[in-house]
Order: sequence, then C-alpha cells, then structure tokens
Amino acid sequence: MERNNQLHRQVILSRQSLFDQGFLDEQFLQLEELQDDANPNFVEEIVTLHYRDSARLILSIEQALERNPLDFNKLDSLMHQFKGSSSSIGAKKVKAECTLFREFCSAGNGEGCIRTFQQLKKEYATLKKKLEAYFQLARQAGPAQTACRPK
Repeated sequence: MERNNQLHRQVILSRQSLFDQGFLDEQFLQLEELQDDANPNFVEEIVTLHYRDSARLILSIEQALERNPLDFNKLDSLMHQFKGSSSSIGAKKVKAECTLFREFCSAGNGEGCIRTFQQLKKEYATLKKKLEAYFQLARQAGPAQTACRPK
C-alpha cells in the first residue's frame, strides 16, 4: 500500500513538472477531464495518436524544406496542421515553435524556418520522451483518484 501511495505521489510530481517546465498547458487538463473509469487510458491514447499522426506531418515538412525554391504557403499549411494537432494535446513549447515557424513563413524567411523546425523537433522529441515516462509511471501506479489541476 505504501509503495502504491509513493508511486501515486511520483505520478503527481512528474505531471506537475511537465506544467512547471512549460511543456504542457490547460488543454492537457481538459483531456484529463474526459478520462474516466470506462476509458482510463484516454489521454495516453490521444497522445499516442498525436505522435503517430504527427510523424507523417514532420516528414512532409522536412521534404518541403528540401525543395528549392521553398513554397512558404505549403510550409505554412503543413505547420498549421501540426500546430493544431499539438495544441489538441496541450504541447505548449511545441505550439510556440509552430507559431514562430509560421511567422518565418509569412516573412519568407527560409533560414528562420529551418532553424525553428530543428528546435521544434527537439521540443517535440523531449515532450514525447517525458510523456512516455509519465504514462509508464501512471500505469505502474494504477488508477488514482480523479485528476487534479496543477497549482
């Protein structure tokens, strides 16, 4: 029982650190509110689908960035999709990089797009790793009381 309580505390601290470090925003909390006993892994399933679908978008953006001349309208459209998908899971830092990328598209700044895309991929990979660790810890801890908002 004590080990279980300790695991639950670790889950809460791990989750809180994702907010404190600016990786997640309110949208993640809204997803958690949709999770219930009938669908206890709802958030993890949504996040997993996001990462599966966004891999295709990242590849498309990489291919578009290799073209010369750059098609800023196409890049902006792809990034708009990626930003929407990232917003839906509350990926705060990723979303911020998407916004910056789109600003570079509007300005016709290919160098800025490429630089920002590299940073976006780092934020994306970091969040993915952190969320995977969080969900693994949550599965180990098992069901807990209802989700609580971070302070």
